[in-house]
Amino acid sequence: MAPKDEGGCYRREVKLPYDSWRLGFGTPDYMEVWIETADAVDVRDRAFRRAMSGIASTQSRKNLKGNPRGWPQRPGAGAGKQVLGADLPRLIYVRWQSLAEPQTYEAYIVIPESTRRAMLKGEKTYCAFDDKWITGYRDMLTVGLAPGGVTRVWLMGACLAPIDVARVQGTVVKKGPYGGKASGYYRPPNEASRAYIEKYGIPYDSW
Repeated sequence: MAPKDEGGCYRREVKLPYDSWRLGFGTPDYMEVWIETADAVDVRDRAFRRAMSGIASTQSRKNLKGNPRGWPQRPGAGAGKQVLGADLPRLIYVRWQSLAEPQTYEAYIVIPESTRRAMLKGEKTYCAFDDKWITGYRDMLTVGLAPGGVTRVWLMGACLAPIDVARVQGTVVKKGPYGGKASGYYRPPNEASRAYIEKYGIPYDSW
């Protein structure tokens, strides 16, 4: 079950060095995902329901030259949104449809205290895009979603190396898509993803 909303007014106790942090989602190549909901809970136990939903970032090359095995050393930010008004994250709940299988999963991702400390730490870093040195912050949580219910989480920031946060094994949602309200229907993967899976299968052991 997803975390419930907390009522009442809200005031941040510790001022963050940025206006908000970002929650993004991606998948291995060809392994499309539909996110039913991604809810964030901050350190003050405030729940931000549907902080993200919809399609996770996926590359599906038509020439089948993509490689879905494993995770990249420097993952992209993924498809996502800013979590406005939130303090530092304590928990991420995500429920998603793995269209490659198809199967529905959910996972509770606990954010370690060390990750929150890193989100507050500014680091001098060189940005090649701007050709200048900046004080950067890791203000992006990126979640990778893979078949078999595997989740992988990184903490990222512009021009800063990503930090590996966690690997969490999700569980099957037995009622299926949308808690059984979709009559078991899964949207089929796109043409390139279908072609890749039919030819090479799903590399479950690589994540």
